[in-house]
Amino acid sequence: MSQPLLEVGGLTVDYIGDNADVRAVDDVTFSLQPGEFLGVVGESGCGKSTMLFAIAQLLSPPAELTAGTVLFRGTDLVRLGEGTLRSVRWRDFSVVMQSAMNALNPMKSIAAQFADTMRAHGMRNDDTVRDRSAEVLRLVGIDSVHLDSYPHQLSGGMRQRAMIAMALLFTPQLVIMDEPTSALDVVAQRSLMTQIKELQRELGFAVLFVTHDMSVVGRYSDRVMVMYAGQVAEIGSTDSVFGSPLHPYTRGLLDAFPSIRGPRRTLAGIPGSPPDLARPPSGCRFHPRCPAVMPRCSVDAPELFHIGDSDVRCLLYQQPLEDTA
Repeated sequence: MSQPLLEVGGLTVDYIGDNADVRAVDDVTFSLQPGEFLGVVGESGCGKSTMLFAIAQLLSPPAELTAGTVLFRGTDLVRLGEGTLRSVRWRDFSVVMQSAMNALNPMKSIAAQFADTMRAHGMRNDDTVRDRSAEVLRLVGIDSVHLDSYPHQLSGGMRQRAMIAMALLFTPQLVIMDEPTSALDVVAQRSLMTQIKELQRELGFAVLFVTHDMSVVGRYSDRVMVMYAGQVAEIGSTDSVFGSPLHPYTRGLLDAFPSIRGPRRTLAGIPGSPPDLARPPSGCRFHPRCPAVMPRCSVDAPELFHIGDSDVRCLLYQQPLEDTA
């Protein structure tokens, strides 16, 4: 296996408050290989988007990265100054925000916004800027005539494609995506995701993709990371996580997700709701909602245990490791 493109180690993010701090991301560790598609799933409020912003070094107060490293091609982004980060961000890795209508400037045309990005990284020639803008727009299936359009003149799907085109202006090695399909209907979502995969195969960039939609990661990702209450609950290959889920929370997510294949089954939700991260439960954070809870789950906080090609944070897998040892 090649050297990881991205290595996240012990990433911890706190929201600093007057009365108490809230730990939104708690000791998250994972790696991403060149050209790999890693999907990150979990309920709202589990820390997915905060983790992405921490990786991209885009956190703003009251959020604060309090521990951990983010190694991109061997360089720790956490230790870089803002000037160096600006030169790396978008050129070597880029970010696609959740809502294109909010991320795009409504007062500027698509061409002007593309030009601002390229000129900020030293591309000054007007013809070169225009040619590259037209090229990336065609890559995502939009006619270059829309370079002169304003965001409100484009459909939701076209705005998201324009955001992806902007992220590809410098052909980065990593594209970070924060729920880019959440505001789209299922037809536009399928079209956009197919486009992203085709671009990934053509250009070879890696994707770190946050979503709450299990069908998206099941169809398009190489590996899946399941987050719960700011922690990694399970991470493994997509086939392993969907075929043989280990964590009770992962199984709950899959049981709540309808499938058009296989025998008909009754969908089951996960009882309760995610914990208040200002006052997380003791022991395993999932134990108040877990159907497989044991007495020690409310006391002992599980670590990540390596099972097969997956890692899982659950005490159900602690004893087999001790027996093997």
